[in-house]
Amino acid sequence: MKKIGLYILLISLFFVSCKRHNIQEQTQWASIFKKYNVDSVCFELADNSHEQVFYYNLNRLATPYTPASTFKIMHSLIALETNIAADETMAIPWDGIDRHHEEWNKNMDMREAFKVSCLPYYQELARRIGAVEMQKWMDSVKYGNRRIGGNIDEFWLNDTLKISADEQVGLMKKLYFDKLPFSQRSQRIVRSLMLQEDNADYRLYFKTGTSQHDERTLAWVVGFVERKETQTGVITKKEETNFKPYFFALNMETKDTTMDIKTVRLGIVKDILRERKIIK
Repeated sequence: MKKIGLYILLISLFFVSCKRHNIQEQTQWASIFKKYNVDSVCFELADNSHEQVFYYNLNRLATPYTPASTFKIMHSLIALETNIAADETMAIPWDGIDRHHEEWNKNMDMREAFKVSCLPYYQELARRIGAVEMQKWMDSVKYGNRRIGGNIDEFWLNDTLKISADEQVGLMKKLYFDKLPFSQRSQRIVRSLMLQEDNADYRLYFKTGTSQHDERTLAWVVGFVERKETQTGVITKKEETNFKPYFFALNMETKDTTMDIKTVRLGIVKDILRERKIIK
């Protein structure tokens, strides 16, 4: 029912806004997805400065999926806010179990765990946070379907918790503007964890997620980009740099077991940002 309600809301917003041209379908993005041999895909891009939303595949945008490692954004916020992690330098010792990700097999702090998407680190955080506190924050944020089930250290991986790409974009916008029910400090730290690229033209923040289910791979990229614009200040007459934010979510699936998911999903994001002339 929630999916149907969200879909109806998106459709309603689309038709109401057509006259203002601020919600626009981007059918030309199909060529980008075809370039990467991806057909089950959706993308949403919100231009905050011009109050515009660009999208591809409305039905999929409204469909909830397991968040996989994109939940580490929310997970980090909760850990910081509850003081389970005093800050991003909080270390958790390696449990000595060799795993298929070699970079996970060591002691690490939150910043590194977020960067390499270390599942054992965040599973231990979840156990320390506990079900009661976790559910409290899921309800407070209204994150997806808010369900954590009975397994506190895997609910974001096993389809218990689900969230749509459209909801992910809304979450990113609230995080950027400190509008989530967490302290500004917690939100600032998590934004810093998400920073992946910083150059003369833009700053790119994102978190990826991957899930294997029924011989298909589900992949996410959610985040935001700040385009840097330099101009002379009207009052100061000095060169000033302004940052214009854009929020996005990519959700895709493939049966191709040989596909380089990491390269493909980021390639799609950057190609769309270039197509919109947000990055070069």
